[in-house]
Amino acid sequence: MSEVKSGDTVRIHYTGTLSDGSVFDSSQGNDPLEFVVGSGQIIPGLDVALPGMKVGDEKRVEIASEDAYGPHHAEARQAVPRTEIPADIPLEVGLQLQAKNERGEIMPLTVAEITDETVVLDANHPLAGKDLTFEIELVSVN
Repeated sequence: MSEVKSGDTVRIHYTGTLSDGSVFDSSQGNDPLEFVVGSGQIIPGLDVALPGMKVGDEKRVEIASEDAYGPHHAEARQAVPRTEIPADIPLEVGLQLQAKNERGEIMPLTVAEITDETVVLDANHPLAGKDLTFEIELVSVN
């Protein structure tokens, strides 16, 4: 049975939890996640945990925020006048929005705060600044 190495296409089942034990994502009940090891398709801390595993192996991987979605950047939060948000959007904290940046790329934004005058939009990934734990099982390697 071959061991995973960089460049292999693998399929894994996983459950991701936060430090308080709450589950933020899982493949259980779905198809396994498929990706190429070492290609940057997944977070770095998980990518480096796979080489050496064999089909059927299970592993618990603890990943510091720097090797997951990075630190939370305060400058990625911006208050915009409420009048700049279209009136037909029902604003609530946690709402996911999309905007185009100056290069025309789509950026996901989260409504972080709402006042009568402003809406604070957060461009950080929702898991930025959080340490993550993954329980993984290697299903296949090609």
